[in-house]
Amino acid sequence: YREMLGMHVATTESNASWKGFFQDLKARGLSDVYLVTSDAHEGIQHAISEVLPDASWQRCRTHFAKNLYEKVPKTQWPMVSAMFQTIFQQPDAQSTWSQAREVVDLIEPKFPQVATYLEESLDEVLAFTAAPKSVWSKVWSNNPTERLNREIRRRTDVVGIFPNRESIIRLVGAVLAEQHDDWIQQKRYMSLTALEHTRHLM
Repeated sequence: YREMLGMHVATTESNASWKGFFQDLKARGLSDVYLVTSDAHEGIQHAISEVLPDASWQRCRTHFAKNLYEKVPKTQWPMVSAMFQTIFQQPDAQSTWSQAREVVDLIEPKFPQVATYLEESLDEVLAFTAAPKSVWSKVWSNNPTERLNREIRRRTDVVGIFPNRESIIRLVGAVLAEQHDDWIQQKRYMSLTALEHTRHLM
């Protein structure tokens, strides 16, 4: 199932393993990659630049928020988190960037190190703004995919041993079918119109 769904980001995985993963995808026909979304794992970043040099890199919004949380006193996190979330509630790219810089200015007097960290990360966290607005919420985080991978790992760990390939395919297929229905309800898939808009932009 790892091969089917992709590698899980882990700090122990090397640049070589991620490079091999992307090379394998290209060998299977992957081309014209516009944007890759992940956490700030150095191995995957280097692999993207080597194997997919024309692709932009989006730092996962959810992972970045966790990193930001670690730099803020816990009692102050609700306030900082609320300000951070406003960045992603804007109607267009210009407003998003303006709001991000305003948040940096608001945070700076009380938490200068946090403000500097956010400001230095804006190009990575807001890379999604170069894509059509209709796909922003689909590409600014890879958290839904990671949750799916965790659920597959959980269920396969419960079973433990599979007598043949067909049995694991049936189990993983059932999980994917459940997720498919859930993603349709949550409108997580990109519409054909959004995909066409993105293709023209690329």
